[in-house]
Amino acid sequence: MKKILTTLALLAATPAFAADKMTVLLDWFVNPDHGPIIVAQEKGYFTDQDLEVEIIAPADPSAPPRLVAAGQGDLAVSYQPQLHLQIHEGLPLKRVGTLVATPLNCLLVLKDGPIKTPADLKGKKIGFSVAGVEEAVLSTVLGNYGVKLDEVELVNVNFSLSPSLMSGQVDAVIGAYRNFELNQMDIEGRPGTCFYIEEEGVPPYDELIYVANPANMDADKVARFLDATEKATQFIVNHPQESWEIFSGTSPELQDELNKRAWKDTLTRFALRPAGLDAGRYIRFEEFLKDKGLTDSVNPVSDMAIDVTAQ
Repeated sequence: MKKILTTLALLAATPAFAADKMTVLLDWFVNPDHGPIIVAQEKGYFTDQDLEVEIIAPADPSAPPRLVAAGQGDLAVSYQPQLHLQIHEGLPLKRVGTLVATPLNCLLVLKDGPIKTPADLKGKKIGFSVAGVEEAVLSTVLGNYGVKLDEVELVNVNFSLSPSLMSGQVDAVIGAYRNFELNQMDIEGRPGTCFYIEEEGVPPYDELIYVANPANMDADKVARFLDATEKATQFIVNHPQESWEIFSGTSPELQDELNKRAWKDTLTRFALRPAGLDAGRYIRFEEFLKDKGLTDSVNPVSDMAIDVTAQ
């Protein structure tokens, strides 16, 4: 009996197994696009994978990939189109998972305005936030309607996309998210119309992805993180109302009509297999950027993206 008691005392004194820590840098403030991450945290799915995940919203949306490239974070939520350019710039980054598996970007105009098709934008003003990829996307969409990029006036409106459109500062905006700006404009009584870029000749791509620095990445931790977010995505799809309550319950700022609508419109766009890699998407978009003159070569998929579950 004494031996048994001693053994139990030793077990009680042994510290619990420490979870592996991970830092995940978001692309922006917490919003419905990050649903699987937040739900995985709240439901304890990360804990189930022996992970302690710190989720950080950046002050500068352009910073997370560069911070991860510099070893100051395990994962960053980023964008497939930007990843291509960052790799060509020499940043040591690779896609290791997918969060939102469809484009969200669209060419947005006022529903009751004079622009009925992109052909009507000839000689008009188009607002944008980020130069480079947006110009390539816009030139493709306009080109389908016989309009050249130099036949429109591009206006940098920073991130004030829908306000600049509703105020009449511009006639259209590129880079608007169909799950946010469309809802925002409808709520404010100025409904918009989206021209969906993947229906206008732009290769489909993953809007939001997870990127890591392959030199210091722990593939096992990343795989467990993706397992947890996959489980969270399944829960979201199966229980949309309950998952919304869990998500919105994390902050009063999320409990408004815009986020509620955006949540509903984002549900079908989350990657059901976040670790799964569609290599063809990366090759096609890489070729698209070269054709548009934004890069001078085509990288192999292995330089851009990996499936950590196959490592």
